[in-house]
Amino acid sequence: MEQRIDKINYYLDIAETVASRSTCLRKKYGSVIVNHDQIISTGYSGAPRGRINCSDLGYCTKKKLLPDERHGGYDACRSVHSEQNALISASRQEMIGGILYLVGYRTESHEYEKGAAPCLMCRKLIINAGLEKVIVRVNKTEYKVYPIQDWIDNDEFLNGQLEY
Repeated sequence: MEQRIDKINYYLDIAETVASRSTCLRKKYGSVIVNHDQIISTGYSGAPRGRINCSDLGYCTKKKLLPDERHGGYDACRSVHSEQNALISASRQEMIGGILYLVGYRTESHEYEKGAAPCLMCRKLIINAGLEKVIVRVNKTEYKVYPIQDWIDNDEFLNGQLEY
């Protein structure tokens, strides 16, 4: 008899499917916000509604404008992060105490993004949304849990950490 998938990987699988809609040429990210075992919203990385996506342009605007920038340079990127898209699609009341499931993988290799985690801007938005934790896929069955209270208690800005 086939073993039933655990609930966390069930939601991470859904986030991975959502990521497949991403229009970023370098990385595909998907997010699912769940509260009381109910999906509240989903989001994937891509250009704002109505704007041309990098997948339609055929090139990455960030890579074109900032070819040597590895981390940061978000102003040159056309994409709204998957976490941001999921957050703006739900009401705060629905999200309070909820969980955001996040999956990111490289477009070319389909390998899961090593060290994937919400960026500092997304962390601030997640804190304000009232979510309890973020769960990020490490590989097909393993994941990392980020309790939001840790982000509140250990403010990276006060410690001088301004990037991932």
